Amino acid sequence: MYFIDTHTHLYEPDYEDEPVVDRALEKGVEKMVLPDVNSQSRQPMMNLADRYPGHCFPCLGLHPTEVKSDWKEELEAFSTALAENEKAGRKIYAIGETGLDMHWSDDFKKEQIEAFEYQIEIALEKDLPLIIHSREATELTFNVLDKYKGRGLRGVFHAYGGSIESFRLMERYGDFFVGIGGVVTFKKASIAETIKEIPLERILLETDAPWLAPTPYRGTRNESAYIPIIAEKIALQKGIGIEEVASVTTAGAERLFRI
Repeated sequence: MYFIDTHTHLYEPDYEDEPVVDRALEKGVEKMVLPDVNSQSRQPMMNLADRYPGHCFPCLGLHPTEVKSDWKEELEAFSTALAENEKAGRKIYAIGETGLDMHWSDDFKKEQIEAFEYQIEIALEKDLPLIIHSREATELTFNVLDKYKGRGLRGVFHAYGGSIESFRLMERYGDFFVGIGGVVTFKKASIAETIKEIPLERILLETDAPWLAPTPYRGTRNESAYIPIIAEKIALQKGIGIEEVASVTTAGAERLFRI
């Protein structure tokens, strides 16, 4: 039995060269997908992936909250990094973290949409999955995806906290999973009830470390070693064993990311 953390930022400076990957491996978290944020996060992410081949899998993308006045330059840097890694023979496992975020501000709403669409096109061209961030932008996100219906989109809605109705709508747009993290362990979290209706085959485990640590670590720095806590909560809600959660979610992650 082993787990996959499909969304973790273990390259963030919060960890100060701590052996966080080793701690995850000790807990049976054998593989960790590293989503990209912007041009500044990229090299630390690649360095971590180089230190742990076969365990850490890098992605490339531009996070929606990083779409600011220099967004065109950031997209150029993203495209350059993609080309350079391709030329060097370094495999990239997904496009993202990309998407839309209207929580903090909608000042760059138009630009976020353009950046999202650009990255979707790249994902389709390279046959890579999307890691989609959608916060207070469900309808807007679906409006964008509607333009690509039937073109073979695949990916994961990271940090999913939506309704079962939104999940069913999501399925119309392609081969999509939902990423379930520490929020599922929070008291009164609606997603804890929603996952009872979401097929286990469509669920991926994630931490979003260093954020959103599960109970009993809520409010502290998160890390991939906490994945079993999330798996235990899902098993409890679904009335199944943690071994089944590990097996099915791992298979789904391996298929989606080809790891």
